[in-house]
Amino acid sequence: MKRLAILGSTGSIGQSALSIVEQFPERYAVAALAAGRNVDQAFAQVQRWHPQMVSLATEELAGQLAARLREAGVSGIEIVYGTAGTVACSTLAEADFVVSAIVGVAGLEATHAAILAGKPVGLANKECMVAAGEILTRSARERSVPILPIDSEHNAVHQCLRVGSHDEVKTIWLTASGGPFRQTPLKEFAGITPEQALKHPTWVMGRRITIDSATMLNKGLEIIEACRLFDVVPGQVRVTVHPQSTVHSLVEYVDGSIVAQISVTDMRLPILYALAYPERPKSNLTFDLAVLRHLEFEEPDFERFPCLRLAFDAAKKGGAHCIALNAADEVAVEAFLERRIPFLGIPRTIEEVLARTPEAHPETIAEVLAADRDARETARALLYK
Repeated sequence: MKRLAILGSTGSIGQSALSIVEQFPERYAVAALAAGRNVDQAFAQVQRWHPQMVSLATEELAGQLAARLREAGVSGIEIVYGTAGTVACSTLAEADFVVSAIVGVAGLEATHAAILAGKPVGLANKECMVAAGEILTRSARERSVPILPIDSEHNAVHQCLRVGSHDEVKTIWLTASGGPFRQTPLKEFAGITPEQALKHPTWVMGRRITIDSATMLNKGLEIIEACRLFDVVPGQVRVTVHPQSTVHSLVEYVDGSIVAQISVTDMRLPILYALAYPERPKSNLTFDLAVLRHLEFEEPDFERFPCLRLAFDAAKKGGAHCIALNAADEVAVEAFLERRIPFLGIPRTIEEVLARTPEAHPETIAEVLAADRDARETARALLYK
């Protein structure tokens, strides 16, 4: 029995992870939940799963949950809050595996703490790897702790890499759906609304990652993540636009062979892969081969998707530029969703922040978080000038 600490339990990945626990009760149980700000969902999850510990974002929300649990007659649950609470969940002695699915850098300290505590991590949070990947992977290597990617593209790469050795890898190919604006005339980009950008053609995801898919910044973050996770240089990672989203990633080997991972577009499959690795449990997540009758692959358009170009540039510089890329994007996406800037204001903001970012390579999580705060302040100053 593998007991899980799920960070971000009320989000889409967290809920999918809990559905895997429900499907495989003989394999998995819940030890801890970090539920953020959603008290209603946290209350329902605690009643259903009876974890040893649950964390909320603030002391006030933790108090609200405690009161509701008392009224419901539920006892024996340790309720914690804030960053310290999330760290307590990720390092809980009874937890055998940590699912890191908190959006943004908010889950960085807890993810790092889990690795330092020797916990295997299923990583669904690409921002952690973008901002502090060098630190996380170094800590994991020193402790022989596996970091297993949960996002579909890197999970697919992980599967493809089981075919050959590291020095046999020529190119990692990340597939991108192209989002909702793959064929939209460039002259219409200035008028794109949040409602249009939130209509992803393939995946159901959170608001920020859906907007990032529309700008293809998400694929840029994945380039950086791939370099850190798989120990390759940016020149070994390429992006191909694949509207069908059935091929999740490919690995090209030096002998010319290309290995692809194909499956249903259902996040439960990569989550199950990470939880069970190196096993492959039988599941009902089957794929209809008839879907493969029509597959398209296209070169990405850097004029249409300038965020992808900015991400490649940041990947080559590394360090503070990767941190700034992610931080500036988060601020800009929030401003776009609040209708304070236009769609094209997202790449403009990121580019200006990157231009103001000095070259640096933080050595500690505290330094990473400081660089992240600086980049956010720069982005907000640009937005309100």
